[in-house]
Amino acid sequence: MNLSKPRTLFYLFAIFIPIIFLSCNQPGNKTYPSRPISFLVPWAPGGMTDLSSRAMAASLQNILGTPVNVVNRTGGGGVVGHTAISQAQPDGYTLGAVTVEITMMHRMGVTQLTHQDYTPLALMINNPASITVRADAPWENIDELIEEIRNHPGELQASGTARGGIWDLARIGFLEAAGLPESAMPWVPSQGSAPALQELIAEGVDVVTASLSEVDALRKAGQVKTLAVMAEDRLPQFPEIPTLKETGIDWSIGGWVSICAPKNLPAPIRATLDSAIMIAAKDSLFTSSMSQAGSNIQYLHGEKLIHFLTKQDSINGAMMKNAGIGQ
Repeated sequence: MNLSKPRTLFYLFAIFIPIIFLSCNQPGNKTYPSRPISFLVPWAPGGMTDLSSRAMAASLQNILGTPVNVVNRTGGGGVVGHTAISQAQPDGYTLGAVTVEITMMHRMGVTQLTHQDYTPLALMINNPASITVRADAPWENIDELIEEIRNHPGELQASGTARGGIWDLARIGFLEAAGLPESAMPWVPSQGSAPALQELIAEGVDVVTASLSEVDALRKAGQVKTLAVMAEDRLPQFPEIPTLKETGIDWSIGGWVSICAPKNLPAPIRATLDSAIMIAAKDSLFTSSMSQAGSNIQYLHGEKLIHFLTKQDSINGAMMKNAGIGQ
């Protein structure tokens, strides 16, 4: 049968266009990301991890062109959230904030998870610990607080995170460097710095060891005051706060937050996320949020990130062993 050229083209399009449409819409051919991404946070809202994660999620959402929803999965001193990140499907639709506690929890016997159970993507922030008390507390400097602890051992209580967490290690190291036993200022475990600071304001505890980014809002509101920061040098964002080293106490420590995906993340998806996170880390939406919160951005990725995580696991493990914490 002879068909005119226009009619022939019509029949060809009628046959092949549906085939092409179906092929492009097969699940394996969808461009990542094609749906919302969940960003899991193992700690309570309002803390350092939550603040940095929300700022990063906001930047990533603009860059990737899909919603990035922050979900707080608290409990078990960080175990619940870290476990949820590790057990999610490695499809790029679940990311999470893996914090410094990943170097400690497995030594506490509460989980077997380590940084090797994830696909590390980037380090976001690394913040030195601080020593914060209520605004109406009688101590005006760190020397007065140390004298109080020395004269009345065991009476003052501190908090900031779970037992054996980074802010607990900050407390232990501070006391030891000041020539005091760990029992001189007992630890009250919490689900993060935000609830610990609420306990501080409510006079449930006397001292909170946490990052300045976590206490800054309460400082500005006149509810708390920070006596010292556990850093090598004064922080540019807080030049008025002295370091412990300035008072003759040689001790520094910090808490960090990394972005990880579940283990065995496919290489093409990882490449997409690597590029997006690298852009987000320099995005003004993220950097201005961290600056306002007083948080110290430290971006690492690739082999430098793996080396950092491995070294942190070793250093913090040795500290815990020396303090008699965990295995």
